[in-house]
Amino acid sequence: MSIVSAELVYFAPPSDGSRPFTSINADSTTGQRARNWEPEVHTVKIENVRGKESDYTLDTAGFQYVTQPSKHSAFNNDDKIREEYYPESIEFLKDITGASKVVLFDHTVRRHRPGDAETDESKRQPVDQVHVDQTPESATARVHRHLPAGEAEKLVKKRFQIINLWRPISHPAIDHPLALCDYRSVDVKKDLIPVTLVYPDREGETFGVKFNPTHRWKYERGMKLDEVVLIKCYDSAKDDGIAKFTPHTGFKDPSAMQGAPLRESIELRALVFYE
Repeated sequence: MSIVSAELVYFAPPSDGSRPFTSINADSTTGQRARNWEPEVHTVKIENVRGKESDYTLDTAGFQYVTQPSKHSAFNNDDKIREEYYPESIEFLKDITGASKVVLFDHTVRRHRPGDAETDESKRQPVDQVHVDQTPESATARVHRHLPAGEAEKLVKKRFQIINLWRPISHPAIDHPLALCDYRSVDVKKDLIPVTLVYPDREGETFGVKFNPTHRWKYERGMKLDEVVLIKCYDSAKDDGIAKFTPHTGFKDPSAMQGAPLRESIELRALVFYE
């Protein structure tokens, strides 16, 4: 099946016009996060691009599928992930993008466990919400957070990106795959609303994405363990013809076989710099 109809959760801004926010600290009993905006469910068509992956690149669509086996395969120990998976991922990202410098600033392992509360970092679930990970302001702040002041100041004056390197772990991603919106179908001026992320010690910012019937959604059905997708979260490139970001979300694939293993995945987030 090349196209499925599925429900995606979009963003609806607060009706009173106030600044949208999401609290990152989940309630320890319910796992719910405080927020002042509403989710809005829409049924959309999502195309399976398997066999046509080369039609989508980081600079055209905002995402790119690549076959890239990983030497590290356990993904069950954060220290081992940093020690073994980070170095090979840095080299891979440099090779695929031509970047001069790559800094990995964090990773998240997600395991789909329906009904479980997301009470701590070890219980992160797939995100069922159309979003863009970074705004221009939060992307620049990331560089300053993770690099020495003098170096950061120089690097943000040149082209830089934030890229999410996503792969299934343990088994293919049949249950709850990742849907990606082709950047060329996004109305940059109308579809995005900044949402403040409230941390205990600071604030961050992402984009909530409003529904637009022109959005073209894609996924690669049954991604295998040696398949990755690069998701562009931000690009400082000035050229209007270059994709700047990718709205994305997890979704329930109605064509997935009953009883498919529950999705497990890892995403690495990288600052990517160009000389």
